[in-house]
Amino acid sequence: MFWRLDWRPRINTPSDLSEVRTRVPSKFKAMPRHPSINIREMQVDDIPGVVELGNTLFSAERFPTLYRCWEEAEVLRIYTGYKETCLVATREDRVVGFALGSVLQKPGNPWRYGWLEWLAVNPAYKRRRVAQRLVRQLQERFVEGEIRMMLVDTSEVNKNALAFFRKFGFGQEKRHVYLSLNLDNHPKALERRFLDE
Repeated sequence: MFWRLDWRPRINTPSDLSEVRTRVPSKFKAMPRHPSINIREMQVDDIPGVVELGNTLFSAERFPTLYRCWEEAEVLRIYTGYKETCLVATREDRVVGFALGSVLQKPGNPWRYGWLEWLAVNPAYKRRRVAQRLVRQLQERFVEGEIRMMLVDTSEVNKNALAFFRKFGFGQEKRHVYLSLNLDNHPKALERRFLDE
């Protein structure tokens, strides 16, 4: 069927209106809904999916600091200590996102802090509010646990993450610098290499 851009239906009666509605081209009809994405507490069976997604997203090229810290042991450390603040987003039993949080309380300080340590969403599920839902549910769990302040950190060059967290009301930004030192040229490392050869 051919549609002219300047075509306008002439509507005189309600019956004419129903005829116009039936002539809407199929490309303008409602798109089918995607299967729902569920947010729930992480289970032991989710750990491989969380680690795999993290390995994919936290690459050395894109996020060198995160790459250095991300490993299965890190996921296990957080999960075993803070199950109630480890959340996953799943679609058809497949992990498509996660938020891993921990709780900090210093001796002698009445305040408890909730720390969002890791947040990731499969890029195929961007713009579906998965990260937003994960952070909101984590906030609710922190409030239920009588947490008074939620903390998060990200690279100052990660503009998308900064904008995302600012929308949630995070502020009081402080610059933090990570330094590194390659120990390959340390005398003991050189000696060990020499002995291994």
